[in-house]
Amino acid sequence: MSRKLTDLHPVVEQLARRLMAEASHANLPVLITQTLRTFEEQNALYSQGRTTPGRRVTNARGGESYHNYGLAFDIAILNGSTITWDTKISTNDNEVPDYIEVGLIGEKLGLQWGGRWTFQDLPHFQYTFGLSIAELKNGARPPAGTLEFRV
Repeated sequence: MSRKLTDLHPVVEQLARRLMAEASHANLPVLITQTLRTFEEQNALYSQGRTTPGRRVTNARGGESYHNYGLAFDIAILNGSTITWDTKISTNDNEVPDYIEVGLIGEKLGLQWGGRWTFQDLPHFQYTFGLSIAELKNGARPPAGTLEFRV
């Protein structure tokens, strides 16, 4: 599994970089933990908690995740130099859980956030260009290009 931002579609890469910058301004250091996944890597995650040990972390098989198309990324919050997966912690002492705060920043940027799903995935963000998984599986791809951000 990749952590490289350059493995993402250029627009998604820009949004990920912008999310990290805006989270940093809110005193919320963010680390990108996963970007592009192969279908095989996705299938291995899908099997976790089903046919292999561990807890279930995804409902998507290979080809059914936006990660498989470079349109999604996962983050972790840094507490000092340590990653925290504690979804209730507020490391910047504003009493808003960090993963919620970063999720709201991502939504303001136009990203879809996994924290809004029934099967919550607080570290997950995606930008789909309005394309469904079915369309991507059938060969549709988002347009090339980048975004222009105004500061």
